[in-house]
This record gives sequence, C-alpha cells and structure tokens, in this order.
Amino acid sequence: MSAILFYSTNLQAAHLTFREALLKGIAPDRGLYMPEEIPRLTADEIASFTDMTYHQVAFEICHRFLRDQIDKDTLYELVKDAYNYEVPLEQVYDKKYIMRLDQGPTASFKDFAARMMGRLMQHYLIQQNRKLLILTATSGDTGSAIANAFYGLDNIEVLVLFPEKEVTARQRKQMTTLGRNVQIVAVDGKFDDCQALVKEAFADPDMDDLHLSSANSINIGRLIPQSVYYAYSFAHLRSGHHDDSIVFSIPSGNFGDMMGGLLAKSMGIPIDRFVIAVNENDEFTKYLSSGIYEKIAPSRNCISSAMNVGHPSNLSRVTAYYGGTMDEQGNIIKKPDFERMQKDMISYSITDTETEEMIKEAWQAHDLLLEPHGSVGWAGLMRYLKENPELDGKNKLFVSLETAHPAKFPEKIIELLEFDPALPASLEGLEEKTESYDFLDHDYSMFKQYLNKRYR
Repeated sequence: MSAILFYSTNLQAAHLTFREALLKGIAPDRGLYMPEEIPRLTADEIASFTDMTYHQVAFEICHRFLRDQIDKDTLYELVKDAYNYEVPLEQVYDKKYIMRLDQGPTASFKDFAARMMGRLMQHYLIQQNRKLLILTATSGDTGSAIANAFYGLDNIEVLVLFPEKEVTARQRKQMTTLGRNVQIVAVDGKFDDCQALVKEAFADPDMDDLHLSSANSINIGRLIPQSVYYAYSFAHLRSGHHDDSIVFSIPSGNFGDMMGGLLAKSMGIPIDRFVIAVNENDEFTKYLSSGIYEKIAPSRNCISSAMNVGHPSNLSRVTAYYGGTMDEQGNIIKKPDFERMQKDMISYSITDTETEEMIKEAWQAHDLLLEPHGSVGWAGLMRYLKENPELDGKNKLFVSLETAHPAKFPEKIIELLEFDPALPASLEGLEEKTESYDFLDHDYSMFKQYLNKRYR
C-alpha cells in the first residue's frame, strides 16, 4: 500500500506525506492537516490488543498511519522509548472507569502526544540535517509536555507562549525551570491570544527562514498518538462479547483529544458515543445543540485552566471529519453532516461550582481523586448517565479521561478536600528550581521583533 497523504482543512494547500506535514506543522493556507485515509482495524486485530502493553498498541496504531514513512523497527524503538510508564485504568464502580493519563514525565496527558512527536521529529531532522524552531501556545499542560519532550535536542529550539494569569504555579514551573533550548514567554492575554500570535507567525512570509513548526494539537504529529489510548483502554476492558462497545467522556479544550477519539472510532474501535465535557467556555455545547457556531472572545477563565479555549483549533478538523469546512476564524464555509455529529457525540458545559462539587462528591463516594479537568470529564459522564438511565447497566462500559495529576492543582485540592495530594516523582523538587521567562503584550509586531532579535 502507498503512503497515506495529508490534506489541509482549508483545502488550498498541497497534499503532503506524514513527514512533511509533521515538520511543517500548519499548512500554508492556515489549515490543519488531516489524513486522506483512516486505516481500518479488524475485530480480530482489536481483540489482539488485549494482551499487548501500551507501547505495543501504540506501535500497531502508528504503523498503520506511517506506513512507508519510517522503518518498522525504528518506529517500534521510538514508541517503546516514548511510552515507558504505566497507563492505569481505575475502576470507580460497575464498569465505570477513569483512565489516568497522568503518569508521564510531566504528569499530563500531553506527554502521550508530545513524546512521540518529539522522537519522530528528531528522527526526520537527523535524516535531513535540518533544524527547527518549535513555536507553540499552551493553556496549561501542553507547554510543559512539549518543553520536556524536546529539552536538550541539538537541532530543535522551543518557544512556548502561555497566558500569564491562567496557569498554576506548578504548570508554569514545569516549563520555566528547564532552560537550554527551551524559551518560555508569558503573554498578557488569554490562551486564544497566544494561539493567534503563533498562527500569525506561521502565516508571515518574513518568518519563513526561521523554519517554524508547531507542537501543540494543531500538529498532526500530536493527533495520531492521541488515538492510541482509546484503542488500548477498550481492548483491555472489553468483556470479549462480539457486541462490546464503549462510551468515552473527554474533558475538552482545544479538542485534540476529541479528534484523536474520532480517528480511533473510524479505525474500528466500537465507540457508541463521546461525551464532550467542557467548562464554561461552552461554544461547542451550544453549537452541537443549535447548529450555530459562535466563538467566545475573550475566553472565560475557569479553574480547569487548560480548557479555557473560546475557539478550539481542532474544530476545523472535526468539521472536516464530518464532511464540512471551517476556516481558522471559525467561519463555516461548508456545513458538516450535523445529524451524524449529533449521533456520535453529546456535549455538556460544567460550571466551576459543579467542578468543585464533583471533586468533593467523587472523593466522598468513591475515594476517587480528581483534579479540575478530570472532574469536568467525570461530571459530564454522570450527567449523561442521569439523562440516559437506561444505559447505566452494570455491563455497559464507560471510561472518563483524567488528563492531569491532582498534585498539579494542590491549592484547589487542599481547599476542597483538606489535604495536599502526594507528589508524583515527576514533580518532586520542582518548587526549589529557579525560573526564567520573558513577558510580552498581546501584540504581533512586538512578538515579531522578539523572534527576530532572539533567533536571527
């Protein structure tokens, strides 16, 4: 079979191989890359995942997308190196589970995509004797995961922008205490402002010679690895019946996780429905119920800070997946198959008050420790089951994603539960490290000057 090519969601750019799309990051027409073809898994292949480790499942998924793009043995070693930690599937009650995606080096689900993407980029850059400047925006955990994944690589510089007042101290320190090839900038604005600066730099022809690339979920190299944990969790929790299926609840911000789930569904994982749980940035919840999309600007500041996104970049991919076209500004050029979209997913907006109450309720009822993002996901699942009691049987499989370690949000856990969550090894000693980062206003001309001064 020939290599899978990748097209831009704005449909005005050349189709590229995975290697080309990975290193470019965002298409010249400002669209995001999507696979022309989504490979299919047979029922027997999915069943075979049951006895595999996480990195083995990751190899099986990635190899199907990257065929003819990288040697199989090389890919296997990269995957094995990237996923050298556990992926706990914690039973809460009956067949309701929390998938803890917080065991990686930065205690965030972003490690799953960032580590794999960093290794693939390094592989291709060494082959081509090239250098890149990774430019990315973060609303919380992406920055630390990217910084960690690319830290110390000789042919990659990393520049991360974050909203100055909307990340926790521990999230910030995971980025700002590294140094070397990692530079961090606090922006006086929202995550969407940071994202806008990044996108404008990519579209600026004056920046071409800096060899910019992206590393957040607008990069296709992040998306494919994010499809793996849906396949892994289903395979490891399935009962073995031919009619097994699963419902996932996904706390969502920039919608990369959700898009990874859609890829998994198209590959053949029998996903009945996605519960798309958002915070008070409810633009998608309203869109899914009304068919009218209105982005929120500025985005609302909620305690689930990594989800404070008023216009998810990956919504253009979701629209493309359902046969429509949405530009980077959120304008719908061609309507998607809305009926199929509503069949596949339902969305709930969870307030900060509800988020806090669910943290307390989950702990009191189930000894289930959640942080704000995971609480939004679990609250969304509980609302879905309350509205659909006929689905709440003991044999029906439900998984909610916990996307960050509770110890990254100690102030909120102490406030609500009156204890300080134990630190994972990845966060130990962080408080004593020295920080270093710059400040910028939300102004592209100033950002352009900064890039020119630092990287030319």
